[in-house]
Amino acid sequence: MPLEPVRPARFELPDPQRLGDFRSSRLLRDALRLGFRSSAGPFRSFARLAIEPRPYQLVPLLMALRLDPVRLLVADDVGIGKTVEAALVARELLDRGEVHRLAVLCPPQLAEQWQQELRDKFNINAELVLPATATKLERGLALGQSLFEEYPHVIVSLDFIKSDRRREEFLRTCPEMVIVDEAHTCAQSGGPQAGRSVRHQRHQLVSGLAANPDRHLILVTATPHSGNEEAFHSLLRLLNPDFGSMPADLTGSANETHRRRLAAHFVQRRRADIRHFLKSDTPFPEREEKELTYLLTPKYRQLLDRVLEYAREVVSEADGSHHQRVQWWSVLALLRALASSPAAAATTLRTRAVTLDTVTNEEADAIGRRTVFDMTEDESSEAIDVPAGTDAETEEDDRARHRRRLRRWRG
Repeated sequence: MPLEPVRPARFELPDPQRLGDFRSSRLLRDALRLGFRSSAGPFRSFARLAIEPRPYQLVPLLMALRLDPVRLLVADDVGIGKTVEAALVARELLDRGEVHRLAVLCPPQLAEQWQQELRDKFNINAELVLPATATKLERGLALGQSLFEEYPHVIVSLDFIKSDRRREEFLRTCPEMVIVDEAHTCAQSGGPQAGRSVRHQRHQLVSGLAANPDRHLILVTATPHSGNEEAFHSLLRLLNPDFGSMPADLTGSANETHRRRLAAHFVQRRRADIRHFLKSDTPFPEREEKELTYLLTPKYRQLLDRVLEYAREVVSEADGSHHQRVQWWSVLALLRALASSPAAAATTLRTRAVTLDTVTNEEADAIGRRTVFDMTEDESSEAIDVPAGTDAETEEDDRARHRRRLRRWRG
Protein backbone atom coordinates (compact mmCIF):
# COMPACT_ATOMS: atom_id res chain seq x y z
CA MET A 1 0.00 0.00 0.00
CA PRO A 2 1.28 3.53 -0.72
CA LEU A 3 2.19 5.76 2.21
CA GLU A 4 -0.47 8.21 3.30
CA PRO A 5 0.62 11.85 3.19
CA VAL A 6 1.09 13.56 6.58
CA ARG A 7 -0.94 16.77 6.91
CA PRO A 8 -1.61 19.01 9.92
CA ALA A 9 -4.92 18.32 11.63
CA ARG A 10 -7.38 21.19 12.03
CA PHE A 11 -10.70 21.02 13.87
CA GLU A 12 -13.37 23.62 13.22
CA LEU A 13 -15.30 25.20 16.05
CA PRO A 14 -18.67 23.54 16.82
CA ASP A 15 -21.59 24.71 14.70
CA PRO A 16 -25.00 24.42 16.43
CA GLN A 17 -26.65 24.09 13.00
CA ARG A 18 -24.69 20.94 12.20
CA LEU A 19 -25.65 17.98 14.34
CA GLY A 20 -22.94 15.76 12.90
CA ASP A 21 -23.17 12.22 11.64
CA PHE A 22 -22.94 8.71 13.02
CA ARG A 23 -19.20 8.34 12.35
CA SER A 24 -18.15 11.52 14.17
CA SER A 25 -20.50 10.79 17.06
CA ARG A 26 -19.04 7.30 17.44
CA LEU A 27 -15.49 8.71 17.47
CA LEU A 28 -16.46 11.14 20.22
CA ARG A 29 -18.11 8.37 22.22
CA ASP A 30 -15.07 6.10 21.90
CA ALA A 31 -12.72 8.89 22.97
CA LEU A 32 -14.80 9.56 26.07
CA ARG A 33 -14.99 5.87 26.94
CA LEU A 34 -11.24 5.42 26.63
CA GLY A 35 -10.59 8.50 28.75
CA PHE A 36 -13.00 7.39 31.46
CA ARG A 37 -11.59 3.86 31.45
CA SER A 38 -8.11 5.21 32.26
CA SER A 39 -9.34 7.60 34.94
CA ALA A 40 -11.88 5.38 36.70
CA GLY A 41 -9.33 3.22 38.51
CA PRO A 42 -7.37 3.93 41.68
CA PHE A 43 -4.87 6.07 39.78
CA ARG A 44 -5.83 9.55 38.66
CA SER A 45 -2.89 10.05 36.32
CA PHE A 46 -3.42 7.25 33.80
CA ALA A 47 -5.65 9.32 31.49
CA ARG A 48 -2.75 11.76 31.01
CA LEU A 49 -0.03 9.22 30.23
CA ALA A 50 1.27 8.68 26.72
CA ILE A 51 2.51 5.20 27.64
CA GLU A 52 1.04 2.02 29.08
CA PRO A 53 3.18 1.07 32.09
CA ARG A 54 4.14 -2.55 32.51
CA PRO A 55 2.69 -4.25 35.60
CA TYR A 56 6.03 -4.40 37.43
CA GLN A 57 6.49 -0.65 36.92
CA LEU A 58 3.41 -0.01 39.08
CA VAL A 59 5.08 -1.50 42.17
CA PRO A 60 6.97 1.70 43.17
CA LEU A 61 3.77 3.69 42.59
CA LEU A 62 1.77 1.41 44.89
CA MET A 63 4.53 1.65 47.48
CA ALA A 64 4.58 5.45 47.22
CA LEU A 65 0.84 5.78 47.78
CA ARG A 66 1.26 4.06 51.15
CA LEU A 67 3.85 6.58 52.33
CA ASP A 68 3.42 10.11 53.63
CA PRO A 69 5.70 11.69 52.73
CA VAL A 70 6.96 9.57 49.85
CA ARG A 71 10.52 8.42 50.55
CA LEU A 72 11.63 5.78 48.04
CA LEU A 73 14.90 4.27 46.87
CA VAL A 74 14.26 2.82 43.39
CA ALA A 75 17.25 0.60 42.62
CA ASP A 76 16.01 -1.55 39.75
CA ASP A 77 18.46 -2.94 37.22
CA VAL A 78 19.48 -1.05 34.09
CA GLY A 79 16.81 -1.15 31.39
CA ILE A 80 13.90 -1.98 33.68
CA GLY A 81 12.58 1.59 33.57
CA LYS A 82 13.53 3.52 36.71
CA THR A 83 12.80 6.82 34.97
CA VAL A 84 9.27 5.69 34.15
CA GLU A 85 8.72 4.38 37.68
CA ALA A 86 9.83 7.63 39.33
CA ALA A 87 7.89 9.81 36.87
CA LEU A 88 4.74 7.73 37.43
CA VAL A 89 4.84 8.62 41.11
CA ALA A 90 5.39 12.30 40.30
CA ARG A 91 2.52 12.41 37.79
CA GLU A 92 0.14 10.71 40.23
CA LEU A 93 0.95 13.06 43.11
CA LEU A 94 0.56 16.08 40.81
CA ASP A 95 -2.85 14.91 39.61
CA ARG A 96 -3.98 14.18 43.15
CA GLY A 97 -3.05 17.72 44.15
CA GLU A 98 -0.66 16.50 46.84
CA VAL A 99 2.24 18.34 45.18
CA HIS A 100 2.29 21.31 42.84
CA ARG A 101 5.98 21.61 42.01
CA LEU A 102 8.61 19.08 40.97
CA ALA A 103 12.41 19.11 40.72
CA VAL A 104 14.61 16.45 39.14
CA LEU A 105 18.27 16.48 40.16
CA CYS A 106 20.48 14.60 37.71
CA PRO A 107 23.91 14.68 36.07
CA PRO A 108 23.98 17.40 33.38
CA GLN A 109 24.36 14.92 30.52
CA LEU A 110 21.03 13.30 31.46
CA ALA A 111 19.03 16.55 31.81
CA GLU A 112 17.71 16.70 28.24
CA GLN A 113 16.74 13.02 28.36
CA TRP A 114 14.72 13.65 31.52
CA GLN A 115 13.06 16.68 29.93
CA GLN A 116 12.03 14.69 26.88
CA GLU A 117 10.75 11.76 28.92
CA LEU A 118 8.63 13.96 31.19
CA ARG A 119 7.25 15.98 28.29
CA ASP A 120 6.49 13.20 25.80
CA LYS A 121 5.31 10.45 28.16
CA PHE A 122 3.94 12.21 31.24
CA ASN A 123 2.76 15.62 30.00
CA ILE A 124 5.07 17.46 32.40
CA ASN A 125 6.82 20.46 30.87
CA ALA A 126 9.98 21.10 32.87
CA GLU A 127 12.62 23.78 32.45
CA LEU A 128 16.31 22.87 32.28
CA VAL A 129 18.40 24.58 34.95
CA LEU A 130 21.98 24.26 33.71
CA PRO A 131 24.93 26.66 33.68
CA ALA A 132 24.00 27.55 30.09
CA THR A 133 20.31 28.20 30.85
CA ALA A 134 20.18 29.57 34.41
CA THR A 135 21.11 33.15 33.47
CA LYS A 136 18.44 33.26 30.78
CA LEU A 137 15.80 31.89 33.15
CA GLU A 138 16.71 34.45 35.82
CA ARG A 139 16.16 37.40 33.50
CA GLY A 140 12.92 39.19 34.20
CA LEU A 141 12.56 37.84 37.73
CA ALA A 142 11.61 40.24 40.48
CA LEU A 143 14.22 41.31 43.00
CA GLY A 144 14.76 38.49 45.49
CA GLN A 145 12.66 36.05 43.47
CA SER A 146 14.12 32.63 42.72
CA LEU A 147 13.70 30.87 39.41
CA PHE A 148 12.56 27.80 41.38
CA GLU A 149 9.59 29.85 42.57
CA GLU A 150 8.80 31.06 39.05
CA TYR A 151 9.02 27.71 37.26
CA PRO A 152 7.02 24.92 38.94
CA HIS A 153 8.77 22.00 37.21
CA VAL A 154 12.55 22.04 36.79
CA ILE A 155 15.34 19.64 35.87
CA VAL A 156 18.50 20.74 37.65
CA SER A 157 22.11 19.76 37.13
CA LEU A 158 23.53 18.25 40.31
CA ASP A 159 26.96 19.68 39.58
CA PHE A 160 25.48 23.15 39.05
CA ILE A 161 23.29 23.31 42.14
CA LYS A 162 25.66 21.67 44.64
CA SER A 163 27.90 24.75 45.01
CA ASP A 164 27.62 26.71 48.25
CA ARG A 165 26.21 29.78 46.49
CA ARG A 166 23.45 27.91 44.70
CA ARG A 167 22.70 25.27 47.31
CA GLU A 168 21.24 27.57 49.96
CA GLU A 169 18.89 29.23 47.49
CA PHE A 170 17.68 25.86 46.24
CA LEU A 171 17.11 24.56 49.75
CA ARG A 172 15.04 27.64 50.54
CA THR A 173 12.84 27.51 47.43
CA CYS A 174 12.94 23.84 46.50
CA PRO A 175 9.70 22.20 45.29
CA GLU A 176 7.86 19.87 47.59
CA MET A 177 8.82 16.83 45.50
CA VAL A 178 12.35 15.94 44.38
CA ILE A 179 13.65 13.06 42.24
CA VAL A 180 17.39 12.42 42.50
CA ASP A 181 18.81 10.47 39.57
CA GLU A 182 22.13 8.61 39.91
CA ALA A 183 21.63 8.91 43.67
CA HIS A 184 24.70 6.78 44.43
CA THR A 185 26.85 9.80 43.50
CA CYS A 186 25.27 11.64 46.45
CA ALA A 187 26.16 9.03 49.04
CA GLN A 188 28.56 10.03 51.79
CA SER A 189 31.76 8.07 52.23
CA GLY A 190 34.26 8.14 55.03
CA GLY A 191 37.90 9.07 54.73
CA PRO A 192 40.07 12.12 55.36
CA GLN A 193 39.20 13.70 52.01
CA ALA A 194 35.44 13.22 52.31
CA GLY A 195 34.77 16.72 53.65
CA ARG A 196 36.29 18.38 50.60
CA SER A 197 35.06 16.03 47.89
CA VAL A 198 32.51 16.71 45.18
CA ARG A 199 30.48 13.81 46.50
CA HIS A 200 30.33 15.44 49.94
CA GLN A 201 28.85 18.59 48.40
CA ARG A 202 26.17 16.53 46.68
CA HIS A 203 25.42 14.71 49.91
CA GLN A 204 25.09 18.01 51.76
CA LEU A 205 22.57 19.16 49.18
CA VAL A 206 20.40 16.03 49.21
CA SER A 207 20.57 15.59 52.98
CA GLY A 208 19.45 19.21 53.31
CA LEU A 209 16.46 18.43 51.11
CA ALA A 210 15.68 15.29 53.11
CA ALA A 211 15.81 17.25 56.37
CA ASN A 212 12.38 18.69 55.54
CA PRO A 213 10.02 16.03 56.96
CA ASP A 214 7.22 17.00 54.54
CA ARG A 215 9.24 16.76 51.32
CA HIS A 216 8.63 13.86 48.95
CA LEU A 217 11.96 12.35 47.88
CA ILE A 218 12.66 9.60 45.34
CA LEU A 219 16.22 8.33 44.94
CA VAL A 220 16.97 6.57 41.65
CA THR A 221 20.08 4.47 41.09
CA ALA A 222 21.06 1.14 39.58
CA THR A 223 23.99 0.79 42.01
CA PRO A 224 22.79 1.52 45.56
CA HIS A 225 25.52 -0.60 47.10
CA SER A 226 29.00 -0.77 45.58
CA GLY A 227 30.72 -2.46 48.51
CA ASN A 228 30.94 0.60 50.76
CA GLU A 229 28.65 0.09 53.77
CA GLU A 230 28.94 3.69 54.94
CA ALA A 231 27.89 5.02 51.53
CA PHE A 232 24.91 2.67 51.38
CA HIS A 233 23.72 3.57 54.88
CA SER A 234 24.04 7.26 54.06
CA LEU A 235 21.50 6.72 51.26
CA LEU A 236 19.19 4.89 53.64
CA ARG A 237 19.42 7.75 56.15
CA LEU A 238 18.02 10.07 53.48
CA LEU A 239 14.86 7.97 53.49
CA ASN A 240 14.63 7.74 57.26
CA PRO A 241 17.25 8.84 59.80
CA ASP A 242 16.58 5.68 61.81
CA PHE A 243 17.76 3.48 58.92
CA GLY A 244 21.33 4.58 59.51
CA SER A 245 21.48 2.58 62.74
CA MET A 246 20.34 -0.68 61.18
CA PRO A 247 22.85 -3.55 61.27
CA ALA A 248 24.86 -4.24 58.12
CA ASP A 249 23.64 -7.85 58.05
CA LEU A 250 19.84 -8.00 57.99
CA THR A 251 19.52 -11.77 57.69
CA GLY A 252 17.87 -13.92 60.33
CA SER A 253 14.61 -13.76 62.21
CA ALA A 254 16.00 -11.21 64.68
CA ASN A 255 16.18 -8.59 61.91
CA GLU A 256 12.77 -9.25 60.37
CA THR A 257 11.40 -5.98 61.76
CA HIS A 258 14.23 -4.03 60.12
CA ARG A 259 13.65 -5.79 56.81
CA ARG A 260 9.94 -5.02 56.84
CA ARG A 261 10.54 -1.35 57.59
CA LEU A 262 13.14 -1.04 54.86
CA ALA A 263 11.01 -2.96 52.32
CA ALA A 264 8.38 -0.22 52.47
CA HIS A 265 10.91 2.28 51.09
CA PHE A 266 13.34 0.21 49.00
CA VAL A 267 12.63 -1.63 45.72
CA GLN A 268 15.28 -3.49 43.74
CA ARG A 269 14.62 -6.00 40.95
CA ARG A 270 16.87 -7.68 38.40
CA ARG A 271 15.72 -8.52 34.91
CA ALA A 272 15.28 -12.16 35.83
CA ASP A 273 12.92 -11.12 38.65
CA ILE A 274 10.38 -9.42 36.40
CA ARG A 275 10.82 -11.20 33.08
CA HIS A 276 7.56 -13.02 33.97
CA PHE A 277 5.51 -10.83 36.32
CA LEU A 278 1.78 -11.14 37.03
CA LYS A 279 1.12 -13.18 33.87
CA SER A 280 2.85 -10.52 31.79
CA ASP A 281 6.08 -11.24 29.93
CA THR A 282 8.76 -8.59 29.37
CA PRO A 283 10.93 -9.51 26.36
CA PHE A 284 14.25 -7.93 27.25
CA PRO A 285 16.67 -7.94 24.31
CA GLU A 286 19.40 -10.53 24.45
CA ARG A 287 23.01 -9.57 23.84
CA GLU A 288 24.62 -11.30 20.89
CA GLU A 289 28.40 -11.24 20.70
CA LYS A 290 30.49 -11.68 17.58
CA GLU A 291 34.12 -10.91 16.84
CA LEU A 292 35.03 -9.20 13.57
CA THR A 293 38.28 -7.75 12.30
CA TYR A 294 38.60 -4.46 10.48
CA LEU A 295 41.35 -2.20 9.19
CA LEU A 296 42.03 1.23 10.66
CA THR A 297 42.37 4.23 8.42
CA PRO A 298 45.74 6.01 8.65
CA LYS A 299 44.21 8.97 10.54
CA TYR A 300 42.41 6.71 13.00
CA ARG A 301 45.56 4.68 13.54
CA GLN A 302 47.42 7.91 14.27
CA LEU A 303 44.75 8.90 16.80
CA LEU A 304 44.98 5.50 18.48
CA ASP A 305 48.75 5.76 18.79
CA ARG A 306 48.44 9.21 20.37
CA VAL A 307 45.86 8.04 22.88
CA LEU A 308 47.98 4.99 23.77
CA GLU A 309 50.89 7.30 24.50
CA TYR A 310 48.61 9.56 26.51
CA ALA A 311 47.28 6.58 28.51
CA ARG A 312 50.80 5.52 29.47
CA GLU A 313 51.60 9.07 30.63
CA VAL A 314 48.44 9.45 32.69
CA VAL A 315 48.83 6.15 34.53
CA SER A 316 52.53 6.69 35.22
CA GLU A 317 51.91 10.24 36.52
CA ALA A 318 49.17 9.21 38.94
CA ASP A 319 50.20 9.38 42.60
CA GLY A 320 48.50 7.36 45.28
CA SER A 321 46.89 3.94 44.94
CA HIS A 322 43.26 5.05 44.64
CA HIS A 323 44.03 7.88 42.25
CA GLN A 324 46.08 5.54 40.09
CA ARG A 325 43.24 2.99 40.12
CA VAL A 326 40.82 5.67 38.91
CA GLN A 327 43.21 6.66 36.14
CA TRP A 328 43.67 3.02 35.16
CA TRP A 329 39.94 2.36 34.66
CA SER A 330 39.51 5.71 32.92
CA VAL A 331 42.10 5.03 30.25
CA LEU A 332 40.80 1.48 29.79
CA ALA A 333 37.34 2.88 29.07
CA LEU A 334 38.85 5.44 26.71
CA LEU A 335 40.76 2.76 24.78
CA ARG A 336 37.66 0.57 24.66
CA ALA A 337 35.66 3.38 23.09
CA LEU A 338 38.40 4.09 20.57
CA ALA A 339 38.37 0.46 19.51
CA SER A 340 34.58 0.57 19.15
CA SER A 341 33.94 3.40 16.69
CA PRO A 342 34.91 7.01 15.93
CA ALA A 343 31.52 8.16 17.29
CA ALA A 344 32.09 6.40 20.62
CA ALA A 345 35.60 7.85 20.77
CA ALA A 346 34.30 11.38 20.17
CA THR A 347 31.72 10.98 22.94
CA THR A 348 34.28 9.61 25.37
CA LEU A 349 36.81 12.32 24.67
CA ARG A 350 34.39 14.98 25.89
CA THR A 351 33.10 13.21 29.01
CA ARG A 352 34.63 12.50 32.37
CA ALA A 353 35.38 9.24 34.07
CA VAL A 354 32.61 7.39 35.89
CA THR A 355 35.07 6.36 38.60
CA LEU A 356 35.94 9.93 39.61
CA ASP A 357 33.38 10.10 42.41
CA THR A 358 34.60 6.95 44.13
CA VAL A 359 36.49 6.95 47.40
CA THR A 360 37.85 3.44 47.82
CA ASN A 361 39.72 1.11 45.47
CA GLU A 362 36.95 -1.45 45.73
CA GLU A 363 34.31 1.06 44.66
CA ALA A 364 36.44 2.25 41.73
CA ASP A 365 37.03 -1.37 40.67
CA ALA A 366 33.32 -2.22 40.86
CA ILE A 367 32.17 0.71 38.73
CA GLY A 368 35.12 0.52 36.35
CA ARG A 369 34.65 -3.21 35.79
CA ARG A 370 30.93 -2.75 35.08
CA THR A 371 31.64 -0.02 32.53
CA VAL A 372 34.64 -1.48 30.74
CA PHE A 373 33.46 -5.10 30.63
CA ASP A 374 29.81 -4.39 29.72
CA MET A 375 28.50 -5.90 32.93
CA THR A 376 25.49 -3.55 32.85
CA GLU A 377 23.97 -5.29 29.81
CA ASP A 378 22.91 -1.86 28.67
CA GLU A 379 20.56 -2.27 25.74
CA SER A 380 18.55 0.78 26.73
CA SER A 381 19.27 4.46 26.97
CA GLU A 382 19.45 4.18 30.76
CA ALA A 383 23.16 3.65 31.14
CA ILE A 384 24.33 3.55 34.74
CA ASP A 385 26.83 6.26 33.97
CA VAL A 386 28.01 8.21 30.98
CA PRO A 387 30.86 6.84 28.88
CA ALA A 388 34.12 7.09 30.74
CA GLY A 389 36.88 9.39 29.64
CA THR A 390 40.08 10.48 31.25
CA ASP A 391 39.34 14.00 32.37
CA ALA A 392 40.80 13.19 35.77
CA GLU A 393 40.33 15.35 38.84
CA THR A 394 43.95 16.14 39.46
CA GLU A 395 45.22 19.64 40.06
CA GLU A 396 43.37 22.38 38.18
CA ASP A 397 46.24 23.10 35.77
CA ASP A 398 46.63 19.42 34.94
CA ARG A 399 42.89 18.99 34.50
CA ALA A 400 42.71 21.89 32.05
CA ARG A 401 45.72 20.53 30.19
CA HIS A 402 44.13 17.08 29.85
CA ARG A 403 40.85 18.62 28.67
CA ARG A 404 42.51 20.69 25.97
CA ARG A 405 44.48 17.69 24.75
CA LEU A 406 41.49 15.37 24.57
CA ARG A 407 39.21 17.92 22.92
CA ARG A 408 41.87 18.71 20.34
CA TRP A 409 41.92 15.03 19.35
CA ARG A 410 38.13 14.92 19.24
CA GLY A 411 38.13 17.42 16.38
